[in-house]
Amino acid sequence: MDNKKIIITIGRQLGSGGREIAKIIAEDLGYRFYDKELLNLAAKESGFSEKVFEKNDEHKGFLRTLFHPHVPHIGDGNFYKSDFSQEGLFQFQSDAIKKAANESSCVFVGRCADYVLRNCDNVIKIFITADMEQRMERICKRLCCDDMTACKIISNSENERASYYNYYTGQRWGNAGNYDLCINSSILGIKGTTAIIKEFVKSRQCNLF
Repeated sequence: MDNKKIIITIGRQLGSGGREIAKIIAEDLGYRFYDKELLNLAAKESGFSEKVFEKNDEHKGFLRTLFHPHVPHIGDGNFYKSDFSQEGLFQFQSDAIKKAANESSCVFVGRCADYVLRNCDNVIKIFITADMEQRMERICKRLCCDDMTACKIISNSENERASYYNYYTGQRWGNAGNYDLCINSSILGIKGTTAIIKEFVKSRQCNLF
């Protein structure tokens, strides 16, 4: 890989191993990794407590009386607010994503980074899925719960994640047309999926520069 900046955004189904894969890719390629770390950056940029961003992390929030639910809010100068609102928090987080992407090659997990950086020509957008059985198995292991609880956690979490993404982007979360590569981690496992994505990134980099 050369010194030109490459930005990788990774959307993921809960329990797909997406975060683990993203972290491995970042480490192997020497890129910065941003998941929860973005909340800290956004907090520093905004002056709000990091806990405020944690509370609203990938959860849809909006003021129904002021905003239409199908209109994207990124890049609208009139939208930016210095006061406290969930839309304001999203804007601060978006600013943190853009700033990090401008500084170095990095891997972003979730948080609409693919859409926030949609006008950048050095962004590679990935979406990772997995079979439900394996997703439930990972959640059971991670949270020490039974299958029924794991299924409910996955359903609730993905409803929130999809609502958040759909609202702020005006697009549909998980729609293959929004990404450069969609891959099922159940087929080749974490290691194999990571290898495929790294090869894809390498090929795309050759086309980008």
